[in-house]
Amino acid sequence: MTETPRRRMQLDPLPQEPLPVPEITEGELTFSFPNGCEASKYDIWTFYRKQFQSVAGGSKAVDILCMAGGIVWLIEVKDYRQYPRTKPSDLGDEVAVKVRDTLSGLSAACANADSISEKDFARWAVETGAWRVVLHLEQSSDPEQSTRLRPTAINPADVKLKLSQKLKAVDPKPVVMNTGLLVDVPWSVQEAEAV
Repeated sequence: MTETPRRRMQLDPLPQEPLPVPEITEGELTFSFPNGCEASKYDIWTFYRKQFQSVAGGSKAVDILCMAGGIVWLIEVKDYRQYPRTKPSDLGDEVAVKVRDTLSGLSAACANADSISEKDFARWAVETGAWRVVLHLEQSSDPEQSTRLRPTAINPADVKLKLSQKLKAVDPKPVVMNTGLLVDVPWSVQEAEAV
């Protein structure tokens, strides 16, 4: 019996004309994406909110997706400057679950999203297959909330190690960053302007 060869999905290319610099505000931070980047706030997609969020008893989502240079960046934002983390669960575990659920959601959106733009974005993201994980972690530098031995409540190096262990099949070198730590990513982050 001969097998029929499988065909790869043919996608329309991303638009070639320069796009305006998109900005996405998450809490107190504004992420600015340059031309050549396609960015979207995944956790507000209609597909995620109305169809996928309740799958298997509830699924999680990263905050932002960014496609740039053939890489899909899955960005989770945590800002503990005003309100320190009180959840008992490990931050690395929480982010790993969000990444896993987001990748599952993107696969499902390829076939089932009602919005053409969400379906196309998901198809590009899945077809690309090169993913990077970023945790943007802001913490208080208030001396009353830190000690000499523990200058921040959450040690970024510990979270990065946990993420690299949990997500090595997705991204063996995840990034943990903040506004004071320069990292080679295709966007910039600044404080959101007060309205």
